[in-house]
Amino acid sequence: MGFEWFAAWRFLREGRTQTLLILVGVAVGVGVMVFTSALISGLQATLIEQTLGSQPHVVVRPPEDRPRVLPQHDSGALVAQVERSTQRSASIPGWQPLLSAIRSTPRVLAAAPTVAGSAFATKSGVTRTIALRGVDPAQYVAIIDVAAKLRAGEFRMIGAEAVIGVELAEDLGLSVGDKLRLVTSEGRGGVFTVRGVFDLGNKDVNQRWVFVSLRSAQTMLDLAGAVSTMEVRVGDVFEADVAATALAERTGLLADSWMKTNAQLLVGLRSQSSSSYMIQLFVMLAVTLGIASVLAVSVVQKSREIGILKATGTSTARVLRIFLVQGAFVGFVGSIVGCGIGSALSLFFMQLARNPDGTPRFPVDLNPKLFAAAIAIATLTGLLAAVAPARRAARLDPATVIRNG
Repeated sequence: MGFEWFAAWRFLREGRTQTLLILVGVAVGVGVMVFTSALISGLQATLIEQTLGSQPHVVVRPPEDRPRVLPQHDSGALVAQVERSTQRSASIPGWQPLLSAIRSTPRVLAAAPTVAGSAFATKSGVTRTIALRGVDPAQYVAIIDVAAKLRAGEFRMIGAEAVIGVELAEDLGLSVGDKLRLVTSEGRGGVFTVRGVFDLGNKDVNQRWVFVSLRSAQTMLDLAGAVSTMEVRVGDVFEADVAATALAERTGLLADSWMKTNAQLLVGLRSQSSSSYMIQLFVMLAVTLGIASVLAVSVVQKSREIGILKATGTSTARVLRIFLVQGAFVGFVGSIVGCGIGSALSLFFMQLARNPDGTPRFPVDLNPKLFAAAIAIATLTGLLAAVAPARRAARLDPATVIRNG
């Protein structure tokens, strides 16, 4: 390939202006592709992080109670009345073997038992409705890392200790070490000490969630020895649906993934991805046409040189490879410059607007995979764009072009 590289470089160097223009075109196209991909990927990552920052990837729960059919007599005729069971909240008794089975399921990284129900929090005559959540802190941080989102105190619930959200703490005027009363609608409850205050970035969660120990929640909600759900974290968030199906089959329980409960968000994310792909497609189409047009002009301008090469014994395959090398070279070099342009645009755009906490309002995701993909696509595009001009050059008749030249 040494001769092909030499001839390709010489043709590109002799047409400096054309070469420079097409390099700029490729660089700008790749820069736009890198910028849009980094911006959309960054926004998607932020949305997913905010959504999954306060919820598990999969929730395994007991099946809903089926309505009971009660016989009734009406004017001598027997009719049926459908009525739902009035028994206490559905729960999962004997959950320990199921938890082990869940943890051994493919794609599952971690699982934790949870007891959940409604209650009231009272302090100095002020009452708020809360979502009581009984957990084992050591296991639960693998599902939602509440410990990393603490504003004060620690994520610990030993005995009558509780961890509350920052919004609830402000509403009730609570801080670490203060006392509050938690009571269910059935009157079960007690006085708890605030051990920590968290901020999960969701106002409703910060205002309603109260964590207590698993045993305390079981006692308050009358679920002795049972749990309400088992929450699961998977390796790839976009495989949560597959994992949920496997968990349902393995446990015989219901399993809902975040993709099911946040269907509208998922549609939005997929729409963003489709928009990004369409932008990249049209950018690469423009780059392809640009490279092909420049190389086509180069074939016309270099017809005499190509004829001489073929007359002196250069094979048709070699002539073909000369122009393919030019296309790949232009695509590769242009993509390297384009990655730099795209990175600079992304970093500049990220600095334009900031949130009150100092984080970028428009985060970008610049990663090696993005650069590798951009370089590979641009190089392949340059190679494909050179096919038509290369075939035209290879078909030139040396006697005709030399005589006409």
